[in-house]
Amino acid sequence: MAAKVRRKQLPRFGRVDSFPRTRGPLMLQASFSNYHRFAPSRLRMKIDVLAVAAHPDDVELCCAGTLMMEKDHGKKIGVVDLTRGELGTRGSAELRDREATVAANIMQLDVRENLGMPDGFFKNDEQHQRQLIRAIRKYRPEIVLASSLADRHPDHGRAGHLISDACFLSGLQKIETVDIDGMLQLQWRPRYVFHYIQDRYFQPSFVYDVTRVFDRKLEAIRAYSSQFFSREYDRDEPQTYISTPEFLNSIIGRHQMFGKMIGVAYAEGFISEKMIGVQNFDSFVQLDT
Repeated sequence: MAAKVRRKQLPRFGRVDSFPRTRGPLMLQASFSNYHRFAPSRLRMKIDVLAVAAHPDDVELCCAGTLMMEKDHGKKIGVVDLTRGELGTRGSAELRDREATVAANIMQLDVRENLGMPDGFFKNDEQHQRQLIRAIRKYRPEIVLASSLADRHPDHGRAGHLISDACFLSGLQKIETVDIDGMLQLQWRPRYVFHYIQDRYFQPSFVYDVTRVFDRKLEAIRAYSSQFFSREYDRDEPQTYISTPEFLNSIIGRHQMFGKMIGVAYAEGFISEKMIGVQNFDSFVQLDT
């Protein structure tokens, strides 16, 4: 019999110092008679916190600080980008690929993968759900950080629902997927899906103190010089909603506002679709607000 897995619960409001960590062996939900169908090499990659985004740079804007804090807590962190952002007004898909690699190094990601879905035209349908399910089962995250369920850019809201649905469906044994080697994957359902807040404001369920890594977060954002304000980017391309200095200032201001809610300098906000519980009040920020 597999050992039970103990997990800490997250607070409903306030800062989160660390996402729950799995203790003890994970249960492989496969019968002995079918075990030969699973390649041992498929079980080596385990990501604790996986951020999934519609475009390269979404994670950097919205939850890079949380990922880096979790990395400092000893967790393995990763990013799955659904598209290459090829419809962006500025830059190109190839340039975005290079910028995403630079940002990944700044964030010290353990893995970053791009699923190559069509920018602007991916759907929350079976084809794209199965594609994302394969990635979820590959990395087996305990926590998924997902796009907002509604936002200015239609890709963001559509991605938020796609990610939420795929995380649930990934836990159904009768939905079969295979990896790149043609081996059947084990089902896997993340314990929590938290939606980060993007351009449109929503009241967060909780906020995560990212003060200690906020300068690195800004460095990761600025790695996308084609997308955001940069004096070094010298291509003759039109300004966009996100390429002005004012946009970056608004990002900093949003994080300051979230931080003020809990008495710290900077924080990132998340929305949970299900109730979050606590086992003791020590999980909360011990600051006067």
